[in-house]
Amino acid sequence: MAVFKTLDDLTDLAGKRVLVRVDLNVPMQDGKVSDDTRLRATLPTVTELADKGAVVLLLAHFGRPKGEARADMSLRQVVDAYAAVLGRPVAFIGDCTDAGAVAGLEPGTVAVLENSRFHKGEEKNDPDLAGRMAKLGDIYVNDAFSAAHRAHSSTEGLARLLPAYAGRAMEAELKALEKALGEPERPVAAVVGGAKVSTKLDVLRHLVAKVDHLIIGGGMANTFLAARGVDVGKSLCEHDLTDTANAILDAADRANCTVHLPYDVVVAKEFAANPPSLRTCNVHEVAADEMILDVGPAAVEALADALKTCRTLVWNGPLGAFETPPFDAATVALARTAAALTQEGSLVSVAGGGDTVAALNHAGVADDFSFVSTAGGAFLEWMEGKELPGVAALSR
Repeated sequence: MAVFKTLDDLTDLAGKRVLVRVDLNVPMQDGKVSDDTRLRATLPTVTELADKGAVVLLLAHFGRPKGEARADMSLRQVVDAYAAVLGRPVAFIGDCTDAGAVAGLEPGTVAVLENSRFHKGEEKNDPDLAGRMAKLGDIYVNDAFSAAHRAHSSTEGLARLLPAYAGRAMEAELKALEKALGEPERPVAAVVGGAKVSTKLDVLRHLVAKVDHLIIGGGMANTFLAARGVDVGKSLCEHDLTDTANAILDAADRANCTVHLPYDVVVAKEFAANPPSLRTCNVHEVAADEMILDVGPAAVEALADALKTCRTLVWNGPLGAFETPPFDAATVALARTAAALTQEGSLVSVAGGGDTVAALNHAGVADDFSFVSTAGGAFLEWMEGKELPGVAALSR
């Protein structure tokens, strides 16, 4: 695992200005923050730094303004919500390069800096922009794993110019990911679901060499079933990826990785909640006018038995069309098994990705996993085995 400094390595913070890269890219509705999960995730780092007398300057992006200052993408909108979550006043600085505006801030002050993407150089990792940002602070802390897959001025460039540290949320994420795939306890299982194989090719190729059990669900399982000669009817399926799917299966064989595909499935003639044509059948019995919409109960039971032999689990993506009942049954059942194994201490479970978090919340078990990452693209790129620029910059 890469070695990086944390807040434990920071001393004598009184009066120091600390630039903290956070994720404040929260959903809004009618001009109000509709979900403050990302705001709350910053609290351990921000509170610790402010309590030690630092001037805490929060650096973040909001939306995709493409280098233009737009009122509808101003971080001014989140200041009141952030102050409510933090439980103390929060200042607002109208430009993330305005060193003069932060010069007189008192120790213990927390301030939100305006959207870093209002500057065209942010997404280009412009060293000049990073240099102007760096003049605002004495220390840089990255607490936004969700943005760590981007080499931007605020995520990578700044870490080259100031003493750089991982915040508490970043530290927790990196430690959890190391437990999951860096140096995991074996056997290791991975659940990979989702609509299309094409979106997760690199994930699958990486995982077959890293895990002992690869559980494939969602629409992508249909592509693998079809590659094995199964007629999947009118199911979502990428028939043009047959050779690719077979190559992944061959690679799994060479790596002694057991790939689990469903052998019974839930099918229907139409995709709707509780359709009258709903039935469960063997994968070889799918009719030409039916589509596979979930993994069947017998296969889920077998998957649960496989999980019981494992010590580590990585999960990304649902097993079926979980947003529409009853096609949530397999995801909910296996998630609850994983959660129970985690709670009894026999399994380290790490999950991530937007659909995954939604599915685990739907199953009521998100809090029972060892770690659930709210990062989307960064979590996926980590599962692909890619180096994340924002993380690599901290370990220099």
